[in-house]
Amino acid sequence: MGLNWNAAIESIPVLNRAALLTLELTAGAVAIGVVIGLIMALGRLSKITILRGAAITYIDFFRGTPLLVQIFLVYFLIPKLLHWQELPDNYQYIAGIAAMGLNSGAYIAEIFRAGIQSIDRGQTEAARSLGMTHSQAMRHVILPQAFKRVIPPLGNEFIALLKDSSLLSIIAIEELFYSSKIIAGRTFQPIPMYIAAALYYLVMTQLISQWVAYMERRLGKNDLR
Repeated sequence: MGLNWNAAIESIPVLNRAALLTLELTAGAVAIGVVIGLIMALGRLSKITILRGAAITYIDFFRGTPLLVQIFLVYFLIPKLLHWQELPDNYQYIAGIAAMGLNSGAYIAEIFRAGIQSIDRGQTEAARSLGMTHSQAMRHVILPQAFKRVIPPLGNEFIALLKDSSLLSIIAIEELFYSSKIIAGRTFQPIPMYIAAALYYLVMTQLISQWVAYMERRLGKNDLR
């Protein structure tokens, strides 16, 4: 069977929409992950045993189990917890973003924890000597510096999650891989379609890498060393 590259060319508008949806899903999941990750990082660094234990349990669970399994768990668990008799329209998108956000939160928690712990302890002591409470020192002194230092690993997490978003095809979300697979099945041209999908992922990851490098330079991360 010959390769029909026209199938991939004619599908560019569909792939463009699918790529945009992939970026939106990933950005939403990373935003959720940043909020959860910061909370869990602070919980893991807390001296309160219950908070620290809860944060460690969360991080270990979502880092130690496959994202594919987590997608299924979230997809089937949310309706049970909320006692939904009927699933809302586009429910799979809600479940997909939630699953990726929860997964991302565990990895981002470790990124934030490492960033916070990389700040010299003298910074906290200096802030406390000026009359700041621990929370004030964390909010005004430690976290702003930590955020600058964690930009590169956060960018790597964004890229990793962007590629892992292809797993959402298992719950029929029309992201880039799912759309490519549908078109490949309809046109019987899997190789051109999957190559096209790979190129889309490559372009998106390169753009994110360039953006991260720009942000790192702009925030002057190297000046903190």
